[in-house]
Amino acid sequence: MSTNEEKSEETKAYASSGKVKFERKQKIESDIPTASMPDVVFLLLMFFMISSVFKEYTGLPVNLPTAKQIEKLPGKRNVAYIWIDRDGKISIDDKLVDVHSIAPLMYQKRVKNPRIIVSMKIDRSVKMKIVTEVQQQLREADALRINYSAKYGE
Repeated sequence: MSTNEEKSEETKAYASSGKVKFERKQKIESDIPTASMPDVVFLLLMFFMISSVFKEYTGLPVNLPTAKQIEKLPGKRNVAYIWIDRDGKISIDDKLVDVHSIAPLMYQKRVKNPRIIVSMKIDRSVKMKIVTEVQQQLREADALRINYSAKYGE
């Protein structure tokens, strides 16, 4: 008899007696060295931190008015930025737009995200007429959650 047949007979004998004998598998050794694993993870982390680019809204060059009390907006996810520079140019999320195209654009944004907050960054030398026109367009778009940005000063 071969050794496999002998083992199967032994297994049958144990199985009939209510005891089952299992063979112990040989331990397989790992060929991957794990000692340098933290170094590799750290290097990958550093690479992605250095090579990542964070997007910032640059908008138009705006000289913000000063305020005595300032409140920070909660998060940037639900915020649409409207920039108005001293020449009256209007930018929404880094795109130049006309005053009359604000209402449809903001309505689409509000439909996609009903919790959207409009943050207006207006140059201190802008005529109030332009600001009023933008406010009217926002009313037509039913975008009534408006924040006026300023820098802290006395």
